[in-house]
Amino acid sequence: MAEPAIGYARGMRMREEPDMQKTTRRGMAGGPSRRRVLGGALALIGATAIRSPALAIGRRALGDDELITINDGTLTLPIDFTFPDAPREELLALLAGSGSSTEVLEPDCNVTLLRRGNRLVIFDAGSGSNFVPTAGLLLEGLDEAGIDPADVTDVVFTHAHPDHLWGVADDFDELVFPNASYLIGQKEWDFWSSPDAISQVPEDRQNFVAGAQNRFAMIEDRIGFIAPGDEVLPGVEAVDTAGHTPGHLSFLVHGTEESVLVAGDALTNQPVTFAHPEWRSGSDQDPELAITTRLALLDRLAADRSGIIGYHMPHPGIGHVERDGTAYRFVPA
Repeated sequence: MAEPAIGYARGMRMREEPDMQKTTRRGMAGGPSRRRVLGGALALIGATAIRSPALAIGRRALGDDELITINDGTLTLPIDFTFPDAPREELLALLAGSGSSTEVLEPDCNVTLLRRGNRLVIFDAGSGSNFVPTAGLLLEGLDEAGIDPADVTDVVFTHAHPDHLWGVADDFDELVFPNASYLIGQKEWDFWSSPDAISQVPEDRQNFVAGAQNRFAMIEDRIGFIAPGDEVLPGVEAVDTAGHTPGHLSFLVHGTEESVLVAGDALTNQPVTFAHPEWRSGSDQDPELAITTRLALLDRLAADRSGIIGYHMPHPGIGHVERDGTAYRFVPA
């Protein structure tokens, strides 16, 4: 769901995306960026104005490894946009029953990291400061968790929507993870980098294309391309979850005795996505394919008892899927 509308653009107050032609080359190595130097002082001044990142860090052991989720903030999504065809009374009852607002959705954005051996992997890069005012807290959360962005070895993208990609660079067009390698699905890269991409998305999402191409230019000299079924890193399998975007991937992180799926936006709202995976979502680029993907994925997760981390599940987003009659439910860890 992650992104205003695959858009979520309607009803969201979005910051203006800088002109693609004005992209500057960023500093590549080592030292602190200007944003981090300035941000340290500003964080002290503004610490009381935002929720403490200490309340927005989740951890889950996976054998000798560790999965960490850091909250990048929230989005604000119109309910009618997110579930345009859902029976109104049933939808509102589901939301009310879960304690959610029946007026507007405010999903969390959970960025996942994996500590495994000498690798520190981050799945998606958050929103950065140029998407929506309520997101972009990843750097503060990393600091609170004691994680230096320079120590990240691999950045792996589920897809190229703003709340997953735009945080790859800071306010000065410097890479936030300067020493990392980057991986993205070949199909996802090809779609968003195509000269025709802007004509293939609704008008209210065309800035998504400009933003993706801007960030792609910053990482094009260190990006690698992957496909469903690939072992993208040791013990990390790419899973085809297309529909939300053309090349959306989720990632199954295998442990010695269990596995956890970093789902991205293949599964989004709790409880609606699980109770009614057959309902269309306005955030999906191909709604019918996304429904097929959700049904197959939920069936697999419930059967395998794999863990799951949902980007837009209530923080920390960690849990598993169970069958619930003819539907499913998300069970927080």
